[in-house]
Amino acid sequence: MTARRRTSRHPTGISPLLLAIFLLIVGEQSVETASDYDPYKILGVSRSASHPEIKRAYKSLVREWHPDKNKDPKAEDTFIRITKSYEILSNEERRSNFDRYGQMDENQPFGQSQHHGFRSFRSSFYFDESFFHFHRDFADNKYLLHHAQFNSDVLPDSHKRPYLIKVTSDRCFACIHIEPVWKETVQELELLGVGIGIVDLGYERHLANQLGAHRAPSIIGLVNGRVTFFHQAVVREHLRQFIEDLLPYKLVEKITDNNYLTFLDNWHEENKPSVLLFDQVPIVPLLYKLTAFAFRDYVRFGQVDQGDKHCTRLLRQFNINTYAPTMMLFKEDTEKPVDIIQARGLKRQIMDEFVSNNKFLQVPRLINQQLFDELCPVKQFHRRRKYCVLLITGEDQAFLPGNKAFLDFASANKKDVLRFAYVYQRQQQQLCQALLHNQVSLSPQVVILERRTQAGKVLYRSLSGGWNGSEEDKYHLHEQLELLQKDPTYLSLDATLPELNNEMAPIFIIQWMNAAYDYILQIYDDLLYSNWREMMPILSLIFSALFILFGTVIIQAFSEPDENKPRKPKPKEQPETEGDASSRASTSSRPPKKNFVEVTELTDITYISNLVKLRPGHINVVLVLTNTSKNALLGKFAKEVFSFSGTQTLHFSFLNADKHCHWMPSLLRSTSGAAESEGHADEDEEPSDYAGYVLALNGHKKYFCLFTPVFTGDDPNDSSSENSYSSDSKRTSRSRSRSSSHSRSRSHSRENGAGPKRGSSRATSIEVHHKLDRLGLWMERLMEGTLPRLQVLAWPSLDESANSSRES
Repeated sequence: MTARRRTSRHPTGISPLLLAIFLLIVGEQSVETASDYDPYKILGVSRSASHPEIKRAYKSLVREWHPDKNKDPKAEDTFIRITKSYEILSNEERRSNFDRYGQMDENQPFGQSQHHGFRSFRSSFYFDESFFHFHRDFADNKYLLHHAQFNSDVLPDSHKRPYLIKVTSDRCFACIHIEPVWKETVQELELLGVGIGIVDLGYERHLANQLGAHRAPSIIGLVNGRVTFFHQAVVREHLRQFIEDLLPYKLVEKITDNNYLTFLDNWHEENKPSVLLFDQVPIVPLLYKLTAFAFRDYVRFGQVDQGDKHCTRLLRQFNINTYAPTMMLFKEDTEKPVDIIQARGLKRQIMDEFVSNNKFLQVPRLINQQLFDELCPVKQFHRRRKYCVLLITGEDQAFLPGNKAFLDFASANKKDVLRFAYVYQRQQQQLCQALLHNQVSLSPQVVILERRTQAGKVLYRSLSGGWNGSEEDKYHLHEQLELLQKDPTYLSLDATLPELNNEMAPIFIIQWMNAAYDYILQIYDDLLYSNWREMMPILSLIFSALFILFGTVIIQAFSEPDENKPRKPKPKEQPETEGDASSRASTSSRPPKKNFVEVTELTDITYISNLVKLRPGHINVVLVLTNTSKNALLGKFAKEVFSFSGTQTLHFSFLNADKHCHWMPSLLRSTSGAAESEGHADEDEEPSDYAGYVLALNGHKKYFCLFTPVFTGDDPNDSSSENSYSSDSKRTSRSRSRSSSHSRSRSHSRENGAGPKRGSSRATSIEVHHKLDRLGLWMERLMEGTLPRLQVLAWPSLDESANSSRES
């Protein structure tokens, strides 16, 4: 009995000990496994590997161990480990945490044990739901689309900008593979104005069926409400080209010396302003195409290649700067642009603002109801009242003088409450009959109206005596507009206007052909890329119809050999061949990188944007030169300011003193006049040669700092050089210390070349290649903010006649 008891209790006593030993062994193995896990070893790279090396290794391993291609039972687990390793090493913060602490979970606090880190890693990696719902890790929630939102917002917006939509699901390993490329592409295209969307196949099945997407991952392009699937390799360049190919073919016209006059003069027929982009790239940038697509209903777009030899006359006529892209907008006057922007990096927001502020002609023609609603909106509040001055005229040659006089009157009377427009009586007969009381007028008439309701009710008043463009008619119209602004009840007549005819609408046959082309293209795409299991019912129906159609013909061919054989149907042409060719041509050349200082010439075109309207906080450093010293001074200037060219708030320009010889004296006279009023009447006269002078111009705060050439030769017998050098050193120390107001005023006068006459005469005799020797030190003081500032009341104009009239 006793032996039996001992035997029965012995296993019970040993079991807890064996269990503890087993758990200890398992725990040590887990620790060893955690310490052995090394993403560098998994990817086969060293710890000093760069990001491109890690990316290449990741791509190579993914192609080898993808579960769809590798049938090894361990392929799926290896693929997951490779993906997780790349996620750690591709993120700088997570890679640094792993190198320092061996930590792989970014939510784990620093300093925890390896065992806990590996346990957290295994639980989050294999069992955590957030790994399979991978889109949450990449902040895709803001791009998620719902069925109602898609139909109410995205579909209408696709007529203004293209959309790139990704169809994904919760447990999609291929989605993990394309996620890094998708994220890079979204960051690039979203800045250009492309809409981004994500459709979850599990939660938005109705929307996925509407798009025709039945598997994940799928990438879809949406333009003008039309859905197109992406079928190439998921690479950023392919996705970018896919969006570009979805845009209409002729959004931007190529402009040269031969066709630019025709392009600008076409505002009569198109009823739109024209925008010209001058750039040094032969292909049209995608950013410019997207802007043209958004405003294609309002503005016509053209692109000028500055490197094309057939554009020299065009560049010379508008004095285009070749160092930065330039956009010019033209309206009725084809010789002078109404607005210009010039910047090294044009952004979508700047381009949209530039075009939207000038999307109508000065006197546009009312060609549809949408244009009428935008030009002459319905009155909502008293302060937002808009009056529409409408000219009812004809399109014959006899009406041209009156139309031209109306345009001149509108150009001279630009007020926010007035909108000028005209209509052709033959094109808009119902509108003209409602305003002229069903009377056919043989002479042009001017009607002043104010819209009251969306239903078409207006208050109006006609100009008595008609309109022939005489000075008397202009005076009479001006008088009535003045009375109207004082007394809104001056409009005594009322009428209900019908909806305007759409003069630019295509005819029915063209609409039918466009719809047929889209339908055929959609069928071709479905047959080529869709799932054959889904296409089997359609294919069965097509083959049955073909068998019934040609069955009797084949039988007759065998029974009557003399009859002609039925001809084989022609193979379908691929309509996208031209687009693919253009895509290959567009990706073959790219703009070269610039490794030099961009210096813009101050001309009549760039003067306003580079100085007068310079953004707050920005400074334009301007070099004054002449025709003879241009090459030498520009080279020296570029070397001296090259180390400062990376500053975003500094711009560099040059002014040709031979072309604008009056500008520097006018600027210094305005400054010296201010100084004399403060008691500095002992300033010297102006030098005659300003070549080598450098000015730091702050256009917003209206002040500038002046650099004058200083002789830096080491001739010991030349006392003037010593005086110049010592005075310059004293000036530097005084400006840095700012000990007293007296020292500041003396530094002020010396720094701006207003010292003794001996110094100025010495500066004029300095050789050209020595004039900018001390510019680097001056630039350092400019960045420190220790240079004296000379205030100006207003910037002088580059036009000499304007300056003389202002001074008189």
